[in-house]
Order: sequence, then C-alpha cells, then structure tokens
Amino acid sequence: MAQIKGPAIFLAQFLADAAPYDNLPNITAFMKSLGYVGVQIPSWDSRVIDIKKAAESKAYCDDLQAQTNGLAITELSTHLQGQLIAVHPVYDEQFDAFAAKEVRGNPKARTKWAIQQMRYAIKASANMGLSAIPSFTGALMWPFMYPWPQRPGGLVEEGWKELGKRWLPILNYADEQGVDIAYELHPGEDAHDGASFEKFLEATGNHPRANILYDPSHFVLQCLDYVGFIDVYASRIKAFHVKDAEFRPSAKAGVYGAYLPWKERPGRFRSLGDGQVDFTQVFSRLTAGGYKSWAVVEWECTFKDSVQGATEGAPFVAKHLIEVPTRAFDDFAGGASNTKQNRRILGLG
Repeated sequence: MAQIKGPAIFLAQFLADAAPYDNLPNITAFMKSLGYVGVQIPSWDSRVIDIKKAAESKAYCDDLQAQTNGLAITELSTHLQGQLIAVHPVYDEQFDAFAAKEVRGNPKARTKWAIQQMRYAIKASANMGLSAIPSFTGALMWPFMYPWPQRPGGLVEEGWKELGKRWLPILNYADEQGVDIAYELHPGEDAHDGASFEKFLEATGNHPRANILYDPSHFVLQCLDYVGFIDVYASRIKAFHVKDAEFRPSAKAGVYGAYLPWKERPGRFRSLGDGQVDFTQVFSRLTAGGYKSWAVVEWECTFKDSVQGATEGAPFVAKHLIEVPTRAFDDFAGGASNTKQNRRILGLG
C-alpha cells in the first residue's frame, strides 16, 4: 500500500488582492503557518501563475517553485478551462466570465482558447514534474438531465460522441507529456457520477489519461455511495479534494434544491468535520486502493469563515493520514513457510 501525501490546500477560494492572499510568496507563507505542506494552484489566476510562461519555460517553473516557502505545488487546476471545452448555448453568457476578454461572446473562439489553455497546463505540469491535472469535462447535455420533456432518441449518444471528440486530442497530448487529467465529477458537468464517467470513458476509447478527481462532497449531495465509489474506481482516482457536505432533506425540498440559496438548500458544502462525510472510511479505502497522491483541502462552506476553515483543515487532514504498516498486525503469531507442513494441514499428505 502507498501513503497519501498532505495536508495540502487548493488556493482558488483564498486568492484576493490584499495580503496575505495577493501573490504566491504571501499566500504560501500564510498556508505554511497553518500547517500545510502543499498547494494546488488555479492555473487561470495570474496572481500566482502565468500558465503560458510555465508551459514555455522550465526556468520559470523552477522560479515559481522557489516562491512557495518550501511548500510543494501539488497540481495545476484547470477547472475553468475544462468547463469551457464544452458549453451548451444556454450557459454561454454565464460561462463567458471564465474566458479571456477577447474571446467572450464568441463560443467557437472561446473553445479554441480553452483547448490551448489546457495544452499550456499539461505542458507546464510536465515541466514541473506533476502527474495529474484536475479539471472538468464541461457539459453539452446538462440542460437535459431530467428526461422531461422526453429526450429525442440519440440525443445523449450524440452528446457523448461530441464530448469525446473534443477531449480526445487533449488527452492524447496529455499522454505524450506523461500527465493524467483528473476530472472532478461534479453536478453541472456531463461526467458527474460513476455511470456518466463510464460513458465519457467509452467516448474517449477508455483513454488511459482520462481519470478522476475524487471529491466525496458532490456524491453526498447526489445521495451516491461515496465510499463504495472508491472501491469501484480506485485505479482511475488520481487526485483528491478533501471537502465535506451534508444532505438534510425537508418536507419542502430535496436533491434539486428548489432554487434556494446555499444556506437554505438541503444539500450544502461544509467545512471539514461539520458535514456528513465519513473521512475515516474515505482515507482508509483510498489507502487500500493504492492512492498515493495528495489530499488537498478545498474549502467551501455556507456558514464558516474561510480562515477558520483553512485553519481547521490542516490538522483535520493530518489526523486522517494513514501511515501504511511495515508489518502485519498478526506477524507475532505467524510461522515459517513450509510446503510439506502446508500440505499436511490441508490433508494432502
């Protein structure tokens, strides 16, 4: 068994224009003071990285690592760029904000820009010696999630075909660079649970670089078996967001949320330890499944301040990290291997 690394933290929810959240040296010094040993960098945020430079210059990547106060860079997140690989027109205006200003209002140019951004992030990850890139699949079919009105025959099949067509060249480039793309299975993405991820895999020819960022919080909100999921997909899990959630249905609202604000929804993200995720089981099953990369805190909470969430996050993860055994617990009762004895015990003479 391998040992999970951590604690690390995703910086996206913390970056701001005021110190200590305004640049890489400042925010990593702050996170180090809280007990973190790694940071996941949002590749779209120019306050911490120029992703084009990182793709073009290993020297720039080395300099970036020198600014982290000794913290490891765990991954370069591409959630926003991945989202823009596939956008249904109903979401064009909302998702335009994720793209560079010069391609907004032009879906074809925006998709082309997103593909190039993914290529930059893949190459930058290779330059940094990173093994995986967290991302989203994007979505062409999300408006048709509930089958009413009845979907025309072949609609979903055509959606998967197109999504696979868009991602396959990116996955092939990732393979050339020795980097996995770890898709976060998230509501709003076409690949949002195990069954839909399998359809995405099928659409990409079961591509070896199409993998998973495991985040149990999204599965709690979908009422999915988030522990059993690990046992089924362990070989595809290449990244891990440590995020908590709760689902408390009422007489008025359930999974769909009734358009309520986050604080009033039955399903809500919570700071670590405040929700319903059984992290003892999660860390145990990931360890048993051979996961050996980072445990990265993603703080999102409807009730608790971000600084308190980050402060509590590092010791929470550290407490759940498992030191894999160097010997079996029952070695004291064992005996030497003896083929003749074993055959006698089995009644084989």
